Amino acid sequence: MGITGCILAFEREIENVTQPYRNLEVQKKALLPPTQLKAIADKALPNKHAHSINYQPGKSAQVVYYNFEPEYYYIVFVNQYTGEVLKVKNMNDDFFRIVIMGHYYLWLPPNIGQPILTSATLIFVILLISGLILWWPKNKAASKQRFTVKWNAKWRRVNYDFHNVLGFYITWIIIFIALSGMVMGFQWFSKSVYFVTSGGKSLTEFSEAFSDTTTNLKLKLNPSAADKIWESYLNADPKFQGSLDVHVPENEKASIEVAKNPDPETYWKSDYRYFDQHTLKEIEVKHAFGKYENTTVADKIYRMNYDIHVGSIAGLPGKIIAFFASLIAASMPITGVLIWIGRNKKKKKVSTTIR
Repeated sequence: MGITGCILAFEREIENVTQPYRNLEVQKKALLPPTQLKAIADKALPNKHAHSINYQPGKSAQVVYYNFEPEYYYIVFVNQYTGEVLKVKNMNDDFFRIVIMGHYYLWLPPNIGQPILTSATLIFVILLISGLILWWPKNKAASKQRFTVKWNAKWRRVNYDFHNVLGFYITWIIIFIALSGMVMGFQWFSKSVYFVTSGGKSLTEFSEAFSDTTTNLKLKLNPSAADKIWESYLNADPKFQGSLDVHVPENEKASIEVAKNPDPETYWKSDYRYFDQHTLKEIEVKHAFGKYENTTVADKIYRMNYDIHVGSIAGLPGKIIAFFASLIAASMPITGVLIWIGRNKKKKKVSTTIR
């Protein structure tokens, strides 16, 4: 998990450099509406259902195709000014997607891999806490040796210091990464964290918002309902520089979801709103992924979980810190095993001397 975590720390930065079709110069032209981009992407990727259309200044539009049964995950990158298809990408073959599957599921079926990795994370948290207790100096003399590595000593001592000293420094960072991983892996832990941060309130589970199919006010809009709502967002904030996700309804029952994110480098500030596709009336929701202005402190902490896990909550410096913390965490089993082997050898020497 430490090694895959290191690789994923700069996922976006690496993708922007190595995948030029993601980037697109801002032009003084009208943007093509969501349903038109969807129609273009549908031709490039037939027999699939579009999940959402993403707009972001300086980036090509992304039409995302995601489904559980049958399982598939594609992204069609489209020039939102001209409609040119720039790339049809099967995300199941994507390098970072493969790394994520290892990080989340150990490349096993999710119902097997996730419990294994989350249980390992729980054990890791226990090791961090117990290691900190063992590290804690008993007196001032001992404390002088606990904060620095004695590089000029023998390799066993250097290894011992490396394990203890660097382990101490990263504990205060890696424990948040580990705990946020447990929030994603264990429902009971996620609900417990929300219960504590909310002062005793239960977490409202996410539920899909639906349009009213019984209404007699079904509107035949031209442009479509999704385009109409998208256009209202553009008119309300024409200088918006963040990302805008529009979920075009797949059937008569589905609602139109719009996610407006002022900071595309993170997720927690996103403003999620849902609209009835027949009447265009907004559908109010009670879970944490609704209007940002209605979120409580506990909701914000819940939303921040992924951004805390990858370090993006603190921007680029946070990602750098998360990278080195994950790298050092990955070295802990190696240095720990070497210490354990060294202790066994000492015991054998003492036993031989006594005889």
